[in-house]
Amino acid sequence: MSSDHGHGHTEDGVIQLPAPTIFPMVLALGISLICTGMVTNIVVGLLGLVLTLWGTVGWFFQVLPHEHHVPVAVETEDVEIGTLRTLQARLPTDSIHRKILPVETFQITTGLKGGIAGGIAMVVPATLFSLLRYHSVWYAMNLLAAGGFVSWAGASNEFLSQFHIQGLLAALVIHGVTSLLVGLLYGAMLPMYPRYPIITCGFVAPFLFTALLHSAIGVISPILNQRIDWFWFAISQIAFGLVCGFVVNLHTKVRTAQFRALPFAVRAGIHSDRATPSSPEPGEKDPPR
Repeated sequence: MSSDHGHGHTEDGVIQLPAPTIFPMVLALGISLICTGMVTNIVVGLLGLVLTLWGTVGWFFQVLPHEHHVPVAVETEDVEIGTLRTLQARLPTDSIHRKILPVETFQITTGLKGGIAGGIAMVVPATLFSLLRYHSVWYAMNLLAAGGFVSWAGASNEFLSQFHIQGLLAALVIHGVTSLLVGLLYGAMLPMYPRYPIITCGFVAPFLFTALLHSAIGVISPILNQRIDWFWFAISQIAFGLVCGFVVNLHTKVRTAQFRALPFAVRAGIHSDRATPSSPEPGEKDPPR
């Protein structure tokens, strides 16, 4: 058994834990009574001072010169961890390392091209919304630009429906940079979807982005939060995702460093039952040579 300050040998099945103490609560109560005595009666304050001194001294000797400990018996038992997940055979690059990395991906320029195409496609439903709702092709563009102009926070619908050169330039910068960044993201995401990648990135990703922006738009841009039409915004995101995914998926994938690290038999397309030679199972004989 260890000593009271925890510097002895430990016994099997016993651990040392800090000893319980009431002095932190006494100190907190004393400080509370001192504060209460300032607005009530001096007697309450004196009682709080006594409790504060008692709690401070008692807590001091509780941890110094050595922290007090108490032995606590513990029981150990073997816990078997099971899972219902199915195992999938993967081909590691060697017998020690296991890598789950893509062996093919798209070039960076492919994502940029997809972002440009998706950004152009996104303009169509946004312009259609402006024409149907406000009878102007400039409303959606100026509304996007208003997120970067503090002076436009209280702009009227008539003002946003007019042509403004600063609004055009700001909207082009915001929309262009965002489209390129999302295009790069699509170029990295499409190789991860083995089944129907265009549909997945064309609907799942836009809905997730719309939900994320819906929860944060009040902080990012209050004017957009007040005037944005989420139905048309989701339509624009879907148009971007479908066109961007289609353009990206048209390009040929390139081999990554993970593919070049695979054994030659795998890179050459030669299939075998065993990726690496292994010793025979117990009870089996070595194959004839």
